[in-house]
Amino acid sequence: MEVPLTLGSPAPSPTTDWTALRSFAALRGQLRVSFGPACNIACWFCHDEGDIPPGLARRDPTKKQRPRSLCAGHYLTTITALMEAGLKRVYFTGGEPLASPLARPVLQRLPAPGPDASYTLITNGTRVRASQTWLADTPLNRVKVSLHYFSDDTFRAIAATRLGIVAVLDGIEAAREVFDRVELNCLLLNDNAHEIRPILDFALARRLPVQFIELVGTDFNADRAESAAPADDVVAYLRTLTVEERTEIAGVGQGRRVFRVDGVEVEVIHRGLGRYHVGQCGTCALRSRCVEGFWALRLDHDGGLQPCLLRGDLRADVKDLLHDPVRLAEAVARHVAAFTEGTL
Repeated sequence: MEVPLTLGSPAPSPTTDWTALRSFAALRGQLRVSFGPACNIACWFCHDEGDIPPGLARRDPTKKQRPRSLCAGHYLTTITALMEAGLKRVYFTGGEPLASPLARPVLQRLPAPGPDASYTLITNGTRVRASQTWLADTPLNRVKVSLHYFSDDTFRAIAATRLGIVAVLDGIEAAREVFDRVELNCLLLNDNAHEIRPILDFALARRLPVQFIELVGTDFNADRAESAAPADDVVAYLRTLTVEERTEIAGVGQGRRVFRVDGVEVEVIHRGLGRYHVGQCGTCALRSRCVEGFWALRLDHDGGLQPCLLRGDLRADVKDLLHDPVRLAEAVARHVAAFTEGTL
């Protein structure tokens, strides 16, 4: 049942401590909103924002994905409440967000982001062309297309699909026809090592910012850990193309190297540059596996909010607060504060 979007909520309690949540936002922390695990491809490395990845669910019927509890109104109320509380960067993920029936009613009804906030759609690109008309009627600031492959063979090997790479490349062009800001991201894998330079050339020829990312290890991809490729080779190659390089280690998430090649920004997420850890990370038994630290709050389709991809036990269930945006925002602020202080 659809619930109405709640705007203009009452003032929050003066006793709520918003410091941790607002500090997280000031450090460019993300709110990652998952419409659910549905996806038309099944990349082997997928972590599905903490849910069971599509490929694993298809291979093993005993692995059950979370049920969907949120409707479009729930998403809109939650996003609005958390942005009013201080969060500024909202990313829409999945699964594949455009595979969800909730994508259109949510994205078209988003509140205006304001001058210092942004909405980003992260997509595999294969459904952008079919969604192009209604996507043009959304306040999205940018579209980020995952391009981890550059041939039919590599696409099918990584994503377990019968689709051809033309579906992804056409999706990128469809996004460029509608949005001023289109970016690419590419995981660094042994599977696609032979295609990294063609992917970079493709991005530079179209003047698309591109991000190369070292694989984040999770329980879901542990059996393929040897497929992860370090960023050293792409960094060395970029240094032959440009002398414009800077290192960013401020803010949340992993450190990154940022290059400008003929005016096009190329980022490399490089685990050797460190990460942003907070109080809860200090005694975490999984810290040795963690290459990201605290950089995102993940809202899933069953009303859960998770501050750490590797720690599902730290997920907060906010379903009972979806009717009350003030209490919802306050609960999230308390959860972030407890995580930051290490008291969860």
